[in-house]
Amino acid sequence: MTQNIAILGASGYTGAELIRLIATHPSMRIAALAANSKAGQSMAQVFPHLRHLDLPDLVTWEEIDWSGIDLCFCALPHKTSQEVIAQLPAELKIVDLSADFRLRDPEAYKQWYGNDHAALAQQEEAVYGLTEFYRDEIRGARLVAGTGCNAATGQFALRPLIAAGVIGLDDIILDLKCAVSGAGRSLKENLLHAELSEGYNAYAVGGTHRHLGEFDQEFSKVAGREVKVQFTPHLLPVNRGILATVYVSGEAEAVHAALAEAYAAEPFIEVLPMGETPSTHHVRGSNFCHIGVTGDRIPGRAIVVAALDNLTKGSSGQAVQNANLMLGLEETAGLMLAPCFP
Repeated sequence: MTQNIAILGASGYTGAELIRLIATHPSMRIAALAANSKAGQSMAQVFPHLRHLDLPDLVTWEEIDWSGIDLCFCALPHKTSQEVIAQLPAELKIVDLSADFRLRDPEAYKQWYGNDHAALAQQEEAVYGLTEFYRDEIRGARLVAGTGCNAATGQFALRPLIAAGVIGLDDIILDLKCAVSGAGRSLKENLLHAELSEGYNAYAVGGTHRHLGEFDQEFSKVAGREVKVQFTPHLLPVNRGILATVYVSGEAEAVHAALAEAYAAEPFIEVLPMGETPSTHHVRGSNFCHIGVTGDRIPGRAIVVAALDNLTKGSSGQAVQNANLMLGLEETAGLMLAPCFP
């Protein structure tokens, strides 16, 4: 049975990535595409790389006929997403790719995003969308909140280690590098080619990055006590990819064993042999996450490195994975494409 899909925010990077993935999905059909700022245009005009696909033209989200739509992906900006989702049909299944429903506590949301939440009823019902750890809840959910791409990468590296008790919880250092597409498609001066290329910089230094709200929420939940990691993101002059290097106290062999056991049955998480570390090249354009572990020269310290594609496993691929569960489809449907290399 074919499931009819709508995508709101189809003119952004994550919207285009959703279209790329769903185009070859065996059980999904794109029935409606919305992008209010580009309504009336074809997808070929907005994204020429998708011109070979037979896609509906872009409309405003208000113009969509929701009868017959089985699931909606909402790839709108933060704050806009909650305002729109509050007005969508109450029975409609939704996967939200923004930050608006990730934090369970409205006060935490206000702290990290600077405004009161405008859809508290929907926030209360939302399920956090880190598929590998919320699979059962996602299956029965109406609204799933996709994780931040940085937050997903850090959690894949650390959640099993916190749960297994093989690392110290008070000295976790998370050093993360993210591609420029993680900043979205809107025009920003610091993302112009001349300002970004041939450079590399830290940003949101000192604990101001919004994805820390997700780390605080999820790591503390797993540990049963407050856990705060030291997190510094860096902006890379590349289009796709995240590489997280995590420094922890713990025996490297125990760290590797805990990760290997946790992900043994996971189709999209690959734990590399002990001593190997991943590259963003090896996951580009795919829904895979590669994780490597090595020991440090300092006894009792280990280094965990995780790599994923921020637009796929970090966002749109994760969204399709969640949608598959919500619609009763095979979780891996449409997602087993190999990475693009080189």
